Amino acid sequence: MQPFSVFMFVLVLISAVCPVRGEEIPIYRRPLFDGKSLNGWSVENEAEVDVVDGSLRLKAGHGWLRSDHRLRDFELHVEWQALSSEDYDAAIFIRSSLAGKPFPLTGYQVNLQKGKEGSIPTVAGTESTGLVNPAGEWNAFDLRVVGESAELRINGKDAWKVSGLKQVDGWIGFQIEVPNGGQFLLRNMTVAEIGYQSLFNGRDLSGWEGVGGDREACWSVIDGVLTCSGKKGPWLRSADEYGDFNLRLDYLVSKGGNSGVYVRVPADGNHHRDNDTQPAAGFEVQILDDTAPEHAALKDFQYSASIYDFVGADPRNSRPLGEWNSLEINCLGQKITTWHNGVQVTNISAEEMPHLAFRSVKGFLGLQNHSTVVGLRHLRIGPAVDVPKGPESR
Repeated sequence: MQPFSVFMFVLVLISAVCPVRGEEIPIYRRPLFDGKSLNGWSVENEAEVDVVDGSLRLKAGHGWLRSDHRLRDFELHVEWQALSSEDYDAAIFIRSSLAGKPFPLTGYQVNLQKGKEGSIPTVAGTESTGLVNPAGEWNAFDLRVVGESAELRINGKDAWKVSGLKQVDGWIGFQIEVPNGGQFLLRNMTVAEIGYQSLFNGRDLSGWEGVGGDREACWSVIDGVLTCSGKKGPWLRSADEYGDFNLRLDYLVSKGGNSGVYVRVPADGNHHRDNDTQPAAGFEVQILDDTAPEHAALKDFQYSASIYDFVGADPRNSRPLGEWNSLEINCLGQKITTWHNGVQVTNISAEEMPHLAFRSVKGFLGLQNHSTVVGLRHLRIGPAVDVPKGPESR
């Protein structure tokens, strides 16, 4: 994983994703912690985190726990408890960079330090208000960050509301400095991604059409997960077409599993095109059990989070079989970027790969049926971001 310096992500608002004036801004709410694993998180630097009785424990070391996805505007709910009664110290990082060790070099730090709970040292007007419960008891923070403004409620009471935040986006995380501040527990963590709309309601196949057959022949919803049974049958196509966007989802593959996300494809799902004499096509971002013996000798672009026909994911960082993976796909014109489990693994454009210019810049999304079992959840789409090239990108 490579660090990066501060840079400004340019949000590209598109009618296919964002509301027009007068319409309500979409919000996608999801859990940040499943109560049993670190799925969706990365532990940075010299720190240890584990799960104890359904809570995340900031266990040891100096470092931080980082979310898989960068966020610009959001609402965060987290409940925390300090296990030390004296001189406890930690923090919630928001809009933070990767650069810096043991803690982020830039961003904002919402204190969990005794006597300063809730304050942001670099932002005036956020001083502690004495709303926290005594040591050893649980506290609830509700933080809302939109544009340059932020506000905090502590245990259901207004703490502060300020403006002037200059860092436009970054990661959510939790500071770990156990030698100086003791251990902390975290639970009931949820986030609302402002500007993202749901592509899957968690109940049925609304918004998705089966192409080439009855969608119910191989697709269903099981315990809130959009599931392909592995039986032969159609792929799923989105009801709408999309141009520039940022797509996020979680996926779970079976042993030997193979699937993919079709991007900007025509109605027939074509995602291969070598020259301008061939029919219009989008492209595919691969989903795969990278560890399967039968997949040991594939081309680089056939592994998870790779852009099929173009470039392989680097690094290849699939989670162990049986664990959920996060995938993010960003399309801005003919510039395509993917992130896998919180790490940027591709970033290409037509300037460096001319064949990309043969692929459409608007089309349908699709979920591939490759006759293996795959589960998908938390499918949501928002505005594209402009991702710089080079080792400082993210």
